[in-house]
Amino acid sequence: MTQPSFDTIVRNTLPQLVATSPKAELHLHIEGTLEPELIFALAQRNGVTLPYADVEALRAAYAFTDLQSFLDLYYAGCNVLRTEQDFFDLAWAYFERAAADHVVRVEPFFDPQTHTDRGIGFDVFMPGFIRAAEKAKQDLGLSCDWIMCFLRHLSEEAAFETLEASLPWRGHFIGVGLDSSEKGHPPEKFARVFARAGELGLRRVAHAGEEGPPEYVKSALDVLGAERIDHGVRSAEDPALMQRLAHEQVPLTVCPLSNVRLCVFPDLAQHNLPQLLDAGLCITVNSDDPAYFGGYVNENYLQLVHAQPQLKASHFYGMLRNSLQASFAPEADIARWQEALDVHWKAAAAH
Repeated sequence: MTQPSFDTIVRNTLPQLVATSPKAELHLHIEGTLEPELIFALAQRNGVTLPYADVEALRAAYAFTDLQSFLDLYYAGCNVLRTEQDFFDLAWAYFERAAADHVVRVEPFFDPQTHTDRGIGFDVFMPGFIRAAEKAKQDLGLSCDWIMCFLRHLSEEAAFETLEASLPWRGHFIGVGLDSSEKGHPPEKFARVFARAGELGLRRVAHAGEEGPPEYVKSALDVLGAERIDHGVRSAEDPALMQRLAHEQVPLTVCPLSNVRLCVFPDLAQHNLPQLLDAGLCITVNSDDPAYFGGYVNENYLQLVHAQPQLKASHFYGMLRNSLQASFAPEADIARWQEALDVHWKAAAAH
């Protein structure tokens, strides 16, 4: 369907319009929503000693030079997560923020190995996550399905063990993903694990083309069978890949503030998102690890409005619509949300 043009919308009304639009978030690590205040609260609850004097000192440590410098702090922060209630509190705090940002659909990633390697099993974190998602649906009207990620810096054998351990909980997540350190860990490393996940009927997504080269994006598609590419911004370095992504309309779950905080781009004004859009790619906007990167999904949209004046209102409408269309939600739900989005934007254009 041809998208209507909304470029008559006055630009200073765009931030509020985007913020109040129904949207999906498709690239969100639930452990990456662990705010410093909650870290300290859970540390106190569980008797964990932190190497920071207070919340401000911890937040000041969020000065990352690359992906690995972030991951080191990220995994250390997860150490405060010990009980089912901790995981419920983590997820519920995110769901409340998502609903406030008018997110209607979220497909959060969770990292079992971050917890099982600490002796925290599926029987601890899964009930917490499930209970929070059920409460979010009931109390907030938020649609949620979980995606289980494998940590790519660990072995293929460890990924298979995680997949096996997850099977009793198979009814509570819809797909698998691949995250953590990209450099030196190509998608091919997990080809057999993803093949097995496909046999189990699980949807497949993968981080690729953030710090890794465009070749990783192609491998994620061809070797892993990924249906969405998480990040994918380095695809711009390969014209043939760009043409393919545009032709096949493979969704890229782009995380602008994350890309800046992890030094993929020097600042938001120099992010290549306009180039990706101009090439006809299916781009969505997401927050990745918002507790560490300076903003939840609306903040990512709003900072784009201010930093990239060349982006038109129709670009933002398109990215919002893409987020809904690229989700793994039932088609009837997607159609309902897109209709609500259209009504919202047409009302704004009429003024």
